[in-house]
Amino acid sequence: MSNLTGGFVALLGLEFDEVGGDRVVIRWRVRPELHQPYGIQHGGVYCAVVETAASIGGALWLGDKGRVVGVSNQTDFLRAVREGELTAVGTPVHRGRSQQLWQVEIADEAGRLVSRGQVRLQNLAPA
Repeated sequence: MSNLTGGFVALLGLEFDEVGGDRVVIRWRVRPELHQPYGIQHGGVYCAVVETAASIGGALWLGDKGRVVGVSNQTDFLRAVREGELTAVGTPVHRGRSQQLWQVEIADEAGRLVSRGQVRLQNLAPA
């Protein structure tokens, strides 16, 4: 698994509390540079975090049997957030020979669900 501290992850300010093949937990602070024009968390950030959690978990589960790529990301935005810390928890729904399906729920500091998504991953043979 490549470095989880640089690039896009660093730009979003993601912190990993738990990283494994059965569960991934990511935290970040909502800040103005991640807002959309109406001053709330941009939906693209939710999509990116959902994809990140699912892809990391799926890759760790698959291990040296290959690599994973996302083929579908469906993310719903449920509650507007202007500030504070958010936590995403990703868990597998299905893990098969050729594909995986992961769900990710994102909650605010009060434990309220603010976004949820699912990512379908394709398991690819080693290159």
